[in-house]
Amino acid sequence: MTAELVRGQNHALSQARLEIRISAGTPIVAAAAFSDESGRIHGVEWVAHPGAPTQPGLEVSRQAAADHRLAVDLDAVPEAAHRVGVLLALPAAGASPVRFGAVAAPFVAVTGLDGAEIASYTITGLEAESAVVALELYRRQGAWKVRAVGQGYAGGLAELLTDQGLPQAHQLADSIDDAVAQGVARSVQAPPPRTADGDRSRQAAAPALGPDQGGIAPQPGQASPMPPYGGHTPGGPGQPAPRQPSYSGAAPEPDAVTQPSPPTAGGPVDYSHPRRQNAAPPPPPTAPPAAPGQSAQPVAGDATGWSMDERLYNQVWGMFEDLARSTAAYRSAVDFAESRMDKELEQVLSDPRGRIGGQGDAAREAARARHAQLVAQASQALDRDLAQLTAEAEVVEPALPPAYARWDSPVWHNYRVPMEIPMALRLGDLHLPEADRIRIPMLVRLPLERGLWIDSGRTGSSDGSFADSHTLGRLALETAVAHAARLLAVYPAGEFTVHVIDPAGSGAQPLAPLVQTGVLAAPPALGAAGVTDVLTRLIQQVDLVQMAVRGGAADSLPPGFDTSQQLLIVNDFPHGFDDRAVNQLRYLADEGPAFGVHLMMVADREESSGYGPLLDPLWRSLLRLTPVPDDHLADPWVGHAWTYEPSLVPPGSQVLQQVLAQVAVARTKGA
Repeated sequence: MTAELVRGQNHALSQARLEIRISAGTPIVAAAAFSDESGRIHGVEWVAHPGAPTQPGLEVSRQAAADHRLAVDLDAVPEAAHRVGVLLALPAAGASPVRFGAVAAPFVAVTGLDGAEIASYTITGLEAESAVVALELYRRQGAWKVRAVGQGYAGGLAELLTDQGLPQAHQLADSIDDAVAQGVARSVQAPPPRTADGDRSRQAAAPALGPDQGGIAPQPGQASPMPPYGGHTPGGPGQPAPRQPSYSGAAPEPDAVTQPSPPTAGGPVDYSHPRRQNAAPPPPPTAPPAAPGQSAQPVAGDATGWSMDERLYNQVWGMFEDLARSTAAYRSAVDFAESRMDKELEQVLSDPRGRIGGQGDAAREAARARHAQLVAQASQALDRDLAQLTAEAEVVEPALPPAYARWDSPVWHNYRVPMEIPMALRLGDLHLPEADRIRIPMLVRLPLERGLWIDSGRTGSSDGSFADSHTLGRLALETAVAHAARLLAVYPAGEFTVHVIDPAGSGAQPLAPLVQTGVLAAPPALGAAGVTDVLTRLIQQVDLVQMAVRGGAADSLPPGFDTSQQLLIVNDFPHGFDDRAVNQLRYLADEGPAFGVHLMMVADREESSGYGPLLDPLWRSLLRLTPVPDDHLADPWVGHAWTYEPSLVPPGSQVLQQVLAQVAVARTKGA
């Protein structure tokens, strides 16, 4: 499970050989430095930089680039070094920006050699700084941890290195600048900005979306809805994301990252993918050339990736980023126009001679005219971008596989139980007020990194027709059933199991598709006894898997042990739950996702307020979704409040029952 860090937060590292992936919207310099317990760098030989890219256990890029991969072998770090700091700086030469406040927030991810993210950090809040300590890996009681730092320096690398006690700080900073200048011709430029012909840049940093109760982390609640959503990036859209993993619409050039090399004692680290050849992903399909004066036609799957599933996932993330960027630019332009007009009108009113007569009226009209002109220009640019995104959405949506598609998509007519788990799952759609006609799929990565809370209470933007609590409660459970059915449909037969707790039996009608098709592990649990039985069994499941994994004895699980992913749907909470059961739910929400047990709560937060602060950690650990459109998801990347719409089955459609029937048949054959 990816830990989406904020400044000052730390996370334990369970692996010694790591990659640190850095993504930015402009070429930057990446370095890494050893330091002692007090954070002091003892000498230039403790710094890996473009002029000296390898140190014991470290290997960094040899030049400035928009994307970097740094290799780290913690077992090879010298005993005298207690910290490994990751340093980023803007190049001192050329036409590069001079401050981080003028570029996109850098995104840093710590990953394993297989590419799985362990922790990520988006460095926000930078302004005049031109160098920053992004994060640090440090020893603590014999183990290694990672901490998000985000400490910036307006004086560049020289000031940063001086602050860390390096005597030769200025000389080393100059040598790094010289090394970067020598390789500037090979540096990877930032993705090109959007132009009228429809080209779109793909930022590599995935924003994370998240709900209001925990601060959406996501990568298009909280995690990240894509992530933004999720998850955890969102992810992406949805866990930012997605935050959702870093991605890019174009593979970096070979010189942009350090190339893998055979590992030697205290030397370069081989961080190539253990199951892949050292080659770039297959090129994406290309659109036919556009006629003069026309925009290029969008193509489904035009992002990079090793499969069409991955390409479409990255493309959806790119669309989310583009919409966020275009809308942010429009809002910024409008705010600037209004601020400028207010300032000009204030100047007119501050001069007594301009308050009366034709001169004052003319000044006021001129200010309003300039405001209207600026807003019109911003609207024209936004309309151009939205037209291109609309055309792309019309191409991408029909091409999405079942895991990413809406329930009304024709792809479900040819549904077959899959043989492999997809990258992500669609939980709904996201849109912004300025682009109401464009819906971005909210994708969260699989397996789920956090549980879900389907809010059956009244929401701030709910339609008046859903005002009564009974209707909202029914819609919330129908939403939960639709999400559970999609999870069952996208997992291979027998690899996903669903349990239901319905203490009062009030959800019989919405739960009918799951019950009647026989895809549940057992009938919905009723009463206090049923609640206790299901929670006890799932906690035992988590404890057994946890002990086996941590003890390195996964093969020692009891014969017949169910190793599939488990989902528990809890309806009508808190009815039927005592304090012990509530604590059990909190345990499942905190520990379950890492060991294959996931929680989906259908509850009204206000009705549960009697438990007081006992439930606050539970709510914060879940990704909040709603059964009706609601603008509760926010991405920390640009600060938009995204309106979420759930992915529901169209009224009268039998697609959900047909899909679940195929899942039940596949399970019977595989039994």
